[in-house]
Amino acid sequence: MFDFLSNYDDPSLLGAFWVTVQLTVFSAIGSLIWGTLLAAMRVSPVPLMRGFGTAYVNIVRNIPLTVIIVFTSLGLADIFGVTMGAADDFDVKYFRLAVLGLVAYTAAFVCEAIRSGINTVPVGQAEAARAIGLSFSQVLRLVVLPQAFRSVIGPLANVLIALTKNTTVAATIGVAEAALLMKEMIENEAQVLLIGGIFAFGFVVLTLPTGLFLNWLSKRLAVKR
Repeated sequence: MFDFLSNYDDPSLLGAFWVTVQLTVFSAIGSLIWGTLLAAMRVSPVPLMRGFGTAYVNIVRNIPLTVIIVFTSLGLADIFGVTMGAADDFDVKYFRLAVLGLVAYTAAFVCEAIRSGINTVPVGQAEAARAIGLSFSQVLRLVVLPQAFRSVIGPLANVLIALTKNTTVAATIGVAEAALLMKEMIENEAQVLLIGGIFAFGFVVLTLPTGLFLNWLSKRLAVKR
């Protein structure tokens, strides 16, 4: 029943999922950094920064991810000549462009998750920190964000799981991840349900342990109020 897999020797199958893992990890790190900065902008006392953060989140959240990924390919690479430091390597260039698109999209959801955590921190703590002379950035970095992150591990876990599944969109610009290999296998084999089941199982293996671990961590680090 699984004889057709011999036509896709390692690293084809495992390699495709390894690319998915790499897309997820790099995009998650970038999204966490950019999303945190956006959340800081959204609660900033500076109107311009607050306006930019609000506009970015509201616009990006309402654009389909496919459109963003295609824009990074056709728009940035083909029209504006952005190579991401890999002008001569097609695979690396489009991998990095896919990461850029995933970061730009996912950061909007990370921002809102973190902002909801910021709103759970009692106002009195921020006021007390300002009363002893801390600046806004110091209050955010030393008092507010540490508590906010502890309270939003659960929501961030959901964002990470969604990001893992969203990496399949990178196949639209030729990134050799799991969804692209699945499409190729379905086109070449007559085992549609079996192939779909194999890749569905692969994504369950990637996402289920992550979700269970982060939910446990969320309960472990929950802020007692």
